[in-house]
Formats: sequence, structure tokens, C-alpha cells
Amino acid sequence: MATPHLSRATHARLKAEFDDLTSRGRIEVAEEIERAREEGDLRENAGYHAAKDKQGHMEGRIRQLEHLLENAEITESLRIFTIRYDGDSEDDAERYVVGDPEEVITLGRDDVEVMTPTSPLGQALDESEATAGQWVEYDAPNGRLRIEILSIEEI
Repeated sequence: MATPHLSRATHARLKAEFDDLTSRGRIEVAEEIERAREEGDLRENAGYHAAKDKQGHMEGRIRQLEHLLENAEITESLRIFTIRYDGDSEDDAERYVVGDPEEVITLGRDDVEVMTPTSPLGQALDESEATAGQWVEYDAPNGRLRIEILSIEEI
């Protein structure tokens, strides 16, 4: 599995979520399961099955967070790239930040998509030392593509 790249803000948010789920979250789900058990026959107890499903989803999220927090590479800042593909107009420009998909929540912006650093475009943007106005080429699954970096915003 690739090393996740997280901003300090996202790392802090995920750590807080992890701490909450492994303390308050587990206690609340255990209490829900216990209340549902008291209702009787577990085979036909929808509340019990819902609480167990909730517990399973929460434990999956805890494992995901644990992996992210243990293996993350912390980045000091993120760069938002505004790009356009060769042949497109500037009206068709797209905005990307290179990082982990968890950055979407931290950014709280719907005008920016997150591109993983292991994707072809993510690698091209992350590894390129190009500046605004320069063209970058990269190999995508459907062939070689060329993009112009219109702007780079540090956040």
C-alpha cells in the first residue's frame, strides 16, 4: 500500500477522529448493543443487528485511521494546481491538490479535487518542478497527455 501524504491539518483531524472512535465511539456502540440485547431474541432483533453493523463499520474506520496515522508522510503545505489539458481552453481548467483523499474534508472546498501522488497525473504534478505557465507531459493509461499549469496556490 502506498504511503499516504497528509497535511498537518488533516493528520490532526484524523488523530482526533481516531481518539474519539476508540474511546467514546466504542463505549456508545457497546451500550447500543447491550440495550438491544435486553430486547430479547437476537435472531429477529433489528436494533441488535443495526448496532453490530455500526460496530463493524466503526472498527473498519478505526483500522483505516490507524494505518493512515502510522504510515503518513506529513507535508508542510499543499499546492493547488490549476491545469488545462492541451487542446482545451482555460474555461475547461481543473483544480487539483496532490495528497490523500482525506484532504477533501479538511480543505472543505468543492472547487478542488484531490489527486493521489501515485496516480499518473498526481506523480506528474508532485514530481514536476514546473511553474505556472509551463507544460508538463505524463503517461496516462490512455496514452501520453500534456497539461499546462495555469497557477499554483500554496495552502
